[in-house]
Amino acid sequence: MRKMIVAANWKMNLTLAEGRQLVEGILAGLPELNNEKEVVISSPFVHIAQTMGQLKGKSHIYTGAQNCAAEAAGAYTGEVSAAMLKDAGVAYVIIGHSERREYYKEDNATITKKVNLALANGLQVLFCCGEALEVRDANTQNAFVEGQIQDSLFHLDAAQLKNITIAYEPIWAIGTGRTASSAQAQEMHAHIRSVIAGKFGNEAANEMSILYGGSCKPSNADELFACADVDGGLIGGAALKAEEFLGIINAMKNAKK
Repeated sequence: MRKMIVAANWKMNLTLAEGRQLVEGILAGLPELNNEKEVVISSPFVHIAQTMGQLKGKSHIYTGAQNCAAEAAGAYTGEVSAAMLKDAGVAYVIIGHSERREYYKEDNATITKKVNLALANGLQVLFCCGEALEVRDANTQNAFVEGQIQDSLFHLDAAQLKNITIAYEPIWAIGTGRTASSAQAQEMHAHIRSVIAGKFGNEAANEMSILYGGSCKPSNADELFACADVDGGLIGGAALKAEEFLGIINAMKNAKK
């Protein structure tokens, strides 16, 4: 049985005091989860030590980072390496998020280097992929997302692939006034799984967790998580409020897979 994961992406939000209060609220309401379901808190770098301390000794909830450098070490002012993240106790790292691709011009080659370094340092990778509005309107989204996966993951072996979780971001439905339906989410998730199966085989594809990263909230989490190929969510805005995030976690807990 593949894992279901609800991962928070705080992005560039919250002071240390606000972050501590948010984690306290999440822990106060966190339901009991089994080994097939887990939570990840991906905070800004400056929060990681504090969050690690709060999560120490807790089960099924882990610390994540939002990015890592494309180089192992050296004169790269402002960067944080995969080795540093591992040494700090981080379990997961988000790589290839749409905002990194768009705002910081990270291409597939750069993202591939990050994937390789994260895996080499024993981190779990939350690999983001997804299409913009013009791609969706041209009805070329399947080929576009497949290309992102091929360029950055197809060089991996089966053992490395076990440390990859894919997060699909329908960029066209985030902040545009358009909404991705659960049927559209399922359609793309099924396509992604078929792409993985075509390269790595059905067993590897069926074991891979594929998360939905498009405005998941308590009101639609039950419907999304009921989809056969949706294995949780990468949560942005709703992860900044304990009550909302707990609502999504509870939807995951109650999902039948």
